[in-house]
Amino acid sequence: MPSRKSSEKLKTVRPSGNTEENFFTLVFEVARQIPKGRVTSYGAIAAALGAKSSARMVGWAMNGCHRVKPKVPAHRVVNRNGMLTGKFHFDPPERMEELLKKEGVKVKNDQVVEFKKLFWDPGEG
Repeated sequence: MPSRKSSEKLKTVRPSGNTEENFFTLVFEVARQIPKGRVTSYGAIAAALGAKSSARMVGWAMNGCHRVKPKVPAHRVVNRNGMLTGKFHFDPPERMEELLKKEGVKVKNDQVVEFKKLFWDPGEG
């Protein structure tokens, strides 16, 4: 799959009511579009899918995506304040931070440094 520049629009995803796909699948599609070295939030993904109040459901999707193919970069999804709240679903928990740092994202005390600068909004474009 070709890499996507952060200035490109989010690919169109089918509404969650489509019988061919479920909400988790749509979440995975959006998460796969997060550019390397950038992060987004559970709420931003939910809002981009038209389910603004479903941030927790996005979190559940991220928690269960570790065996999904193609891979889902769950380490790039954090809470609305840039905290690595999903880290305990990685094995070991430090793995989330390691993956972010490998992409050039600085983390201090389980929080993304310069979160607002690195934030990628899947709903913009």
